[in-house]
Amino acid sequence: MFKAFKKWWNYLAAKFNKNFDDRADPAIQLEQALTEAQEDHRRLKEQAVNVIASQKQTELRLNSKLAELEKLNVNARQALVMAADAAKAGDAGKAAQYNSAAETIANQLIQVEKDVDGLKKLVLDSTAAADQAKAAVAQNGRLLQQKLAEKNQLLSKLEQAKMQEQMNKAMNQLGEVVGKDVPSLKEVSDKIDARYAKATASAELESGSVGTSIQEIEMATANLEAQGRLSQMRAELGLNPAPAPAEVTASSSASTASAPTVEPEVEAEPAEQAKPAGA
Repeated sequence: MFKAFKKWWNYLAAKFNKNFDDRADPAIQLEQALTEAQEDHRRLKEQAVNVIASQKQTELRLNSKLAELEKLNVNARQALVMAADAAKAGDAGKAAQYNSAAETIANQLIQVEKDVDGLKKLVLDSTAAADQAKAAVAQNGRLLQQKLAEKNQLLSKLEQAKMQEQMNKAMNQLGEVVGKDVPSLKEVSDKIDARYAKATASAELESGSVGTSIQEIEMATANLEAQGRLSQMRAELGLNPAPAPAEVTASSSASTASAPTVEPEVEAEPAEQAKPAGA
């Protein structure tokens, strides 16, 4: 039961984290990551400061021990000189006293020398640690600068991505219905194309209809009759010999094949006026 509850809890936690990551603002996440990096750099600098300060303190202790060692050397030598002078002067008590003091100083000198040796080793170690701390801070500082530059680049890419998303959204809206009562541009274009196609089809149908063909035939027949009447009138007036029926037929066929013109109708009017004179 506990294992099942644990699995269920882990599943919910993973689902929550995924939903959070999907909905989180990348700009805020970048700022959080950079803030964390800056905080790490600050802690690293504090640690480096402590290491360097420890190295400085060890150097001060070493310098102090070296000064003490030098002083003990001087005192020990002075005690030996004074013991020798007392012995020459025949003052055995003073000589013994100075020798005892010189021995005490010598013991202190030996201890200080041991301290100096230990401090020298400690100074070397602390100096190496301080150098490593300085190098770590410098390297981390370069990484932080790279992260800052990367942050600016990512923010620029993020802005470009947002602009592209807005453009894509706007382009998608051009092909969709904006509202319930407002048609899209595509629907209006389709409607205009349909009306144009319908009008074109109607015009083609009118141009190729039976009525139009009948009108053309009647016009051609009227032209043939007019040409025949004019030929007959010319023959009666002696203007030119009357053409043979075959020639009239050929002429009428040629006039039928050619496009109808207005010229024969213009000539028909004076011919009709001349008819009573011939009668």
